[in-house]
Amino acid sequence: MSVRVRIAPSPTGNLHIGTARTAVFNYLFARHHDGKFILRIEDTDLERSRPEYTDNILSGLRWLGLNWDEGPFFQSQRLHLYREAVQKLLDQGLAYRCYTTFEELDALRETQKARNEAPRYDNRHRNLTPEQRAAFEAEGRSSVIRFKVEDKRQIVWNDLVRGQMSWCGSDLGGDMVIARASADGIGQPLYNFVVVVDDIDMEITHVIRGEDHIANTAKQLLLYEALRAKTPEFSHTPLIFNQEGRKLSKRDGVTSISDFQKMGFTAEGLVNYMTLLGWSAPDSTQEIFTLESAAKEFTFERVNKAGAKFDWDKLDWINSQYIHNMDVVHLTDLLIPFWQEAGYSLTYGRERPWLEQLVSLIAASLTRLVDAVPMTKIFFTEGVEFTEEGLSQLQQEGVKATLKAILTALENQPQLSPYTAQDIIKQVVKEQKVKKGLVMRALRAALTGDVHGPDLIQSWLLLNHISLDKQRLNQVISAAN
Repeated sequence: MSVRVRIAPSPTGNLHIGTARTAVFNYLFARHHDGKFILRIEDTDLERSRPEYTDNILSGLRWLGLNWDEGPFFQSQRLHLYREAVQKLLDQGLAYRCYTTFEELDALRETQKARNEAPRYDNRHRNLTPEQRAAFEAEGRSSVIRFKVEDKRQIVWNDLVRGQMSWCGSDLGGDMVIARASADGIGQPLYNFVVVVDDIDMEITHVIRGEDHIANTAKQLLLYEALRAKTPEFSHTPLIFNQEGRKLSKRDGVTSISDFQKMGFTAEGLVNYMTLLGWSAPDSTQEIFTLESAAKEFTFERVNKAGAKFDWDKLDWINSQYIHNMDVVHLTDLLIPFWQEAGYSLTYGRERPWLEQLVSLIAASLTRLVDAVPMTKIFFTEGVEFTEEGLSQLQQEGVKATLKAILTALENQPQLSPYTAQDIIKQVVKEQKVKKGLVMRALRAALTGDVHGPDLIQSWLLLNHISLDKQRLNQVISAAN
């Protein structure tokens, strides 16, 4: 059997971290079995679906490296298949037209609520006579299409993650609507129905999705049976929770893949982390995976039943590993858009070799790509913003004289080199009879505004603008008077 799996996002919002993690698991399972990974856009919700969300989903999956083998297929372009299948169930007596009004349904729910009963449809129009249907239509009522669900039916399947699952028909809320109301013909088919028709048509062998779909699976198994189709195997993966144990949502600050991109996570780091959200490798100490290496190890035996807690610290650590091991040319390419977004000029005096030197200088200090923006601001702007520690350092005894000595030494230097920079520091240490550490800290604070940062000599060389160095030193000395 050739494995065929699918990811089927709805374009009613941007690509969500939960949907993306489901896509990762589908992709890994398909690649593990040399199967097919199919993309289907479930856009039957015409009111909420937007083309910009579709674009966001497609670009997000591509960015993560989850390249699909077939598709994208759009449900909005397949309505004829769904309506044919609905008509088939009507012809076989497995579905029927229901003329119950919204007001009647509301009254039914209020009655059930008063009795402390679970809300469910009472199947009142399941066995209408032709005369009764005609009478309702004469009143101007439109009809939804409902599929018959027998209360005493037991629905059982073996879940590849959770083992044997069992649902009773009486827990499914009565006969389910499979197509919306329409004055004539068949209205818009609904999710639980169209997903089954699609999976049959696309010969999906395994349905891999979140545990919040378990109740849908029970309903869909009845539809597979009614349509006389082979049932795929099901795997219900754990949901993603925040640190408080609630389902990860927009309240947690970020949920879409495009948000993670803006926050400076790499595609490799994020997809690596998502792989570990609910799955563990045979070697429990291994935490860094490419998609290819994870696919070789991926099985559902190692997918957890319990919810996966989202851990920002672990994501940051994994992301930093990819940044620290990244080729400087590639890392520079990734950082340029962040510098441009910050308004930094990358033209005059900022040629590519200079940028790559700067990236080499800061790479080991980066956790997220966006960290490069504040870290390198001093290299792109003329002004200096001082931290409290930086100001405190400049107020230390001997600092003013030290900075004056550095300024004097720069008068005789048309250009800095590693040797001349070191010579200036040695000269000042000797002349001022101070420790080298004081000179280094004073120089860093005066040039960058802080006492922390990457290698001072390399930073000084990259600033490499004698007149600007003099200007900054003069400003600090003047402020100290």
